[in-house]
Amino acid sequence: MMTEDMKSEAHINRRQFLGIIWAASIAALFIQAAAALLKFFQPRVQVGGFGELVVAGQVEDFSPGSVNHVRAGQFYISHLEGQGLLALWHRCTHLGCTVPWREEQGQFNCPCHSSFFDRTGEVTGGPAPRPMDIFPIKIVDGEVIVETGRPIQRRNFDPSQTTKV
Repeated sequence: MMTEDMKSEAHINRRQFLGIIWAASIAALFIQAAAALLKFFQPRVQVGGFGELVVAGQVEDFSPGSVNHVRAGQFYISHLEGQGLLALWHRCTHLGCTVPWREEQGQFNCPCHSSFFDRTGEVTGGPAPRPMDIFPIKIVDGEVIVETGRPIQRRNFDPSQTTKV
Protein backbone atom coordinates (compact mmCIF):
# COMPACT_ATOMS: atom_id res chain seq x y z
CA MET A 1 0.00 0.00 0.00
CA MET A 2 1.19 3.52 -0.76
CA THR A 3 1.91 5.97 1.98
CA GLU A 4 1.29 9.72 1.77
CA ASP A 5 4.99 10.37 0.94
CA MET A 6 4.89 7.94 -1.97
CA LYS A 7 1.75 9.56 -3.40
CA SER A 8 3.33 13.02 -3.40
CA GLU A 9 6.43 11.67 -5.19
CA ALA A 10 4.34 10.00 -7.92
CA HIS A 11 2.51 13.19 -8.88
CA ILE A 12 3.96 16.47 -10.01
CA ASN A 13 2.54 19.72 -8.83
CA ARG A 14 1.51 22.68 -10.98
CA ARG A 15 4.85 24.50 -10.54
CA GLN A 16 6.83 21.45 -11.71
CA PHE A 17 4.49 20.93 -14.67
CA LEU A 18 4.86 24.56 -15.80
CA GLY A 19 8.63 24.30 -15.37
CA ILE A 20 8.75 21.25 -17.65
CA ILE A 21 6.55 22.96 -20.27
CA TRP A 22 8.69 26.11 -20.08
CA ALA A 23 11.93 24.11 -20.53
CA ALA A 24 10.46 22.17 -23.46
CA SER A 25 9.36 25.44 -25.12
CA ILE A 26 12.83 26.98 -24.74
CA ALA A 27 14.44 23.79 -26.10
CA ALA A 28 12.08 23.84 -29.13
CA LEU A 29 12.92 27.51 -29.75
CA PHE A 30 16.66 26.80 -29.76
CA ILE A 31 16.21 23.78 -32.05
CA GLN A 32 14.21 25.90 -34.53
CA ALA A 33 16.80 28.70 -34.38
CA ALA A 34 19.63 26.22 -35.01
CA ALA A 35 17.74 24.70 -37.96
CA ALA A 36 17.12 28.17 -39.45
CA LEU A 37 20.77 29.09 -39.00
CA LEU A 38 21.91 25.91 -40.74
CA LYS A 39 19.50 26.55 -43.61
CA PHE A 40 20.79 30.13 -43.90
CA PHE A 41 24.39 28.97 -44.27
CA GLN A 42 23.51 26.19 -46.69
CA PRO A 43 24.39 27.21 -50.27
CA ARG A 44 21.41 27.90 -52.48
CA VAL A 45 21.25 25.83 -55.60
CA GLN A 46 19.23 27.34 -58.38
CA VAL A 47 18.79 25.19 -61.40
CA GLY A 48 17.79 27.08 -64.49
CA GLY A 49 17.10 30.42 -62.80
CA PHE A 50 18.72 33.81 -63.10
CA GLY A 51 22.10 33.97 -61.41
CA GLU A 52 23.09 30.41 -62.31
CA LEU A 53 23.55 28.31 -65.41
CA VAL A 54 20.48 28.48 -67.64
CA VAL A 55 19.79 26.03 -70.44
CA ALA A 56 18.43 28.28 -73.19
CA GLY A 57 17.63 25.47 -75.60
CA GLN A 58 19.13 23.52 -78.46
CA VAL A 59 21.42 25.25 -80.97
CA GLU A 60 18.92 24.58 -83.76
CA ASP A 61 16.23 26.49 -81.78
CA PHE A 62 18.05 29.72 -82.64
CA SER A 63 17.90 30.35 -86.38
CA PRO A 64 20.45 32.75 -87.94
CA GLY A 65 19.31 36.37 -87.69
CA SER A 66 16.84 35.66 -84.87
CA VAL A 67 16.56 37.25 -81.42
CA ASN A 68 14.86 35.04 -78.80
CA HIS A 69 13.91 36.00 -75.24
CA VAL A 70 14.71 33.47 -72.49
CA ARG A 71 12.54 34.62 -69.58
CA ALA A 72 13.98 32.27 -66.96
CA GLY A 73 17.44 33.71 -67.52
CA GLN A 74 16.37 37.31 -68.19
CA PHE A 75 18.32 37.51 -71.44
CA TYR A 76 18.03 37.37 -75.20
CA ILE A 77 19.91 35.03 -77.50
CA SER A 78 20.85 36.91 -80.63
CA HIS A 79 22.07 34.65 -83.43
CA LEU A 80 24.25 36.88 -85.57
CA GLU A 81 24.55 35.49 -89.10
CA GLY A 82 28.04 34.23 -89.79
CA GLN A 83 29.30 35.22 -86.31
CA GLY A 84 27.57 33.08 -83.68
CA LEU A 85 25.40 33.45 -80.58
CA LEU A 86 25.35 36.39 -78.20
CA ALA A 87 23.50 36.36 -74.84
CA LEU A 88 22.29 39.91 -74.08
CA TRP A 89 20.97 40.79 -70.61
CA HIS A 90 17.52 42.28 -71.11
CA ARG A 91 18.40 45.22 -68.85
CA CYS A 92 18.99 48.76 -70.13
CA THR A 93 22.39 50.19 -69.23
CA HIS A 94 20.84 53.60 -68.57
CA LEU A 95 18.63 52.94 -65.54
CA GLY A 96 18.04 49.19 -65.58
CA CYS A 97 14.63 48.96 -67.25
CA THR A 98 13.68 45.74 -69.04
CA VAL A 99 14.30 46.26 -72.75
CA PRO A 100 11.98 44.44 -75.17
CA TRP A 101 13.03 43.33 -78.66
CA ARG A 102 10.88 44.97 -81.37
CA GLU A 103 10.94 42.60 -84.31
CA GLU A 104 9.11 45.06 -86.60
CA GLN A 105 11.80 47.72 -85.90
CA GLY A 106 14.69 45.26 -85.82
CA GLN A 107 16.02 46.69 -82.55
CA PHE A 108 15.68 46.75 -78.77
CA ASN A 109 13.64 49.72 -77.58
CA CYS A 110 13.75 50.76 -73.90
CA PRO A 111 10.26 52.01 -72.94
CA CYS A 112 11.53 54.11 -70.00
CA HIS A 113 13.82 56.66 -71.62
CA SER A 114 13.92 55.63 -75.29
CA SER A 115 17.33 54.05 -75.54
CA PHE A 116 17.72 51.98 -78.69
CA PHE A 117 20.04 49.00 -79.20
CA ASP A 118 20.75 46.91 -82.30
CA ARG A 119 20.82 43.09 -82.33
CA THR A 120 24.43 43.12 -81.05
CA GLY A 121 23.38 45.25 -78.06
CA GLU A 122 25.16 48.39 -79.37
CA VAL A 123 23.53 51.73 -78.52
CA THR A 124 21.94 53.30 -81.60
CA GLY A 125 20.14 56.13 -79.80
CA GLY A 126 19.01 57.52 -76.47
CA PRO A 127 20.73 58.13 -73.14
CA ALA A 128 22.22 54.63 -72.57
CA PRO A 129 25.94 55.13 -71.84
CA ARG A 130 27.16 51.76 -73.17
CA PRO A 131 26.00 48.60 -74.94
CA MET A 132 23.83 45.98 -73.27
CA ASP A 133 25.71 43.62 -70.95
CA ILE A 134 26.36 40.08 -72.14
CA PHE A 135 26.62 36.67 -70.49
CA PRO A 136 29.09 33.88 -71.30
CA ILE A 137 27.71 31.06 -73.44
CA LYS A 138 28.80 27.42 -73.59
CA ILE A 139 27.53 24.84 -76.03
CA VAL A 140 27.46 21.36 -74.50
CA ASP A 141 26.06 18.40 -76.48
CA GLY A 142 24.08 20.76 -78.72
CA GLU A 143 22.55 22.68 -75.79
CA VAL A 144 23.07 26.41 -75.34
CA ILE A 145 24.00 27.05 -71.69
CA VAL A 146 24.26 30.63 -70.43
CA GLU A 147 26.04 31.64 -67.22
CA THR A 148 23.81 34.43 -65.87
CA GLY A 149 25.80 34.88 -62.66
CA ARG A 150 28.56 36.79 -64.50
CA PRO A 151 27.29 39.75 -66.56
CA ILE A 152 30.04 41.28 -68.69
CA GLN A 153 30.10 45.04 -69.25
CA ARG A 154 31.60 46.17 -72.52
CA ARG A 155 32.42 49.36 -74.42
CA ASN A 156 31.40 48.09 -77.85
CA PHE A 157 30.58 44.97 -79.81
CA ASP A 158 33.43 42.76 -80.94
CA PRO A 159 32.88 39.50 -82.90
CA SER A 160 35.07 37.71 -80.33
CA GLN A 161 32.20 38.16 -77.83
CA THR A 162 30.06 35.67 -79.73
CA THR A 163 30.05 31.90 -79.31
CA LYS A 164 30.52 30.03 -82.58
CA VAL A 165 27.93 27.38 -83.46
